[in-house]
Amino acid sequence: MASIAQAADRDDHAFLGHPRGLAYLAFAEAWERFSFYGMQTLLVLYMVGQLLLPGHVEHVAGFAAFRRTLEGAYGSLSVQALASAIFGLYAGLVYLTPIAGGLLADRVLGRTKTVTLGALLMAAGHFLMAFDVSFLFALLCLVIGCGCFKGNIAAQVGTLYQPGDLRRADAFQIYYLGINAGVIAAPLVCGTLGELYGWHYGFGAAGIGMVLGLAIYLAGRRHLVPDAPRAAAAAPRPTLLPGEGRTIALLVALLPVLALAIIGNMEIFNAYLVWAQAHVDFTLFGRTMPTTWLVTLDTIASVSFLVGAVAFWRLWARRFPEPDEITKIAIGALIALLAPLVLAACAWHEARTGQKTPVAWLILFHVVNSIGIANVFPVSLALYSRAAPARLGSTMLGIFYLHFFAANVLVGWLGGRLETMPATWFWAMHAALIGLAALLLFAARALFGHLLAPAKAVA
Repeated sequence: MASIAQAADRDDHAFLGHPRGLAYLAFAEAWERFSFYGMQTLLVLYMVGQLLLPGHVEHVAGFAAFRRTLEGAYGSLSVQALASAIFGLYAGLVYLTPIAGGLLADRVLGRTKTVTLGALLMAAGHFLMAFDVSFLFALLCLVIGCGCFKGNIAAQVGTLYQPGDLRRADAFQIYYLGINAGVIAAPLVCGTLGELYGWHYGFGAAGIGMVLGLAIYLAGRRHLVPDAPRAAAAAPRPTLLPGEGRTIALLVALLPVLALAIIGNMEIFNAYLVWAQAHVDFTLFGRTMPTTWLVTLDTIASVSFLVGAVAFWRLWARRFPEPDEITKIAIGALIALLAPLVLAACAWHEARTGQKTPVAWLILFHVVNSIGIANVFPVSLALYSRAAPARLGSTMLGIFYLHFFAANVLVGWLGGRLETMPATWFWAMHAALIGLAALLLFAARALFGHLLAPAKAVA
């Protein structure tokens, strides 16, 4: 019996002090994010630079009706504003469909089959992006596939730990390190192929990455918590326990606040790339850097400060009580609001001098943004994974991604303002909205923090 317990303990600490299953989930998600961000890095630039221009846009199946629908909601749209609106809608829907994916996993297919279905749909979507005619159908496959994949694989990370296990937040930060490893490589591979050799080569590389992610996930199934038997899934579900309804209501109420907290980061794939392409001097060592490499720069900063955040809070906990999740999120938002202020200062300097912004100033933007986001993204995911009722885990994580939906739709609308207002005010507006989120998070902590307080921790 002792040897069995020892073997179980070794497996539970086999990957950087965490369960072995975390490694498979992290690496599978790394390849999925490689494919996702490889495509997303190219999306706005591809639309502005080719797809939405005469000679190409006419070939997209169903696009005339789709454009009429968008302009019915947004008004007449220029090419840049149209690209921003499409990006915002697509990027928003990617985070809306995980609700349906969570319900599908919790009540019908189970997480493993739902994740597999999502990966296959996403791979198909990436390969279909290689053709102008199938652009809208490709986006549809990606939206549905990501809905099946995203929330359910994140929920499987949470199931590796007991409710009071202090390693949970740490695990989600390690998980986000895997995500960012994929994002670092995506612009270097997909972005370079797309910008220098042809957009469709970049999209094809993204499809290959998705297939590799699926293969890793399937190889690691034996190290994951098994799905509940179908009979158990079909059984009548118990009512909520006392207090769980109030906790769910608070988690849902926080979603719009989290959406505001991340709009500066979400803008990186939209108006930021368009603004940078026109207003930043990309010359480095006598060569011009591709615009899409800014995403790699951002991800390198993100990885560095995710590691830094883990190390910082571990050191902090040795001498002081470690803050709860909502406090860390509020601190992260307060730091993140400084990042768009850097861009506002760059735009102000260009307006006064007529000189483009040196790319070195964007490093400061990405550093400040990454410090803030390191305490927002993974920590909020850990909060929702822990605080949600266990039997609604996948569904609540699907609901969690609603704030990404709201943020991306808002960014799609805000991005269209880049052409109609001074860039200084454009970026200052983003900082003000993030600052509002920080204030609301601190207020929520003061008024309702007891509803989200963790249970007694276990070692």
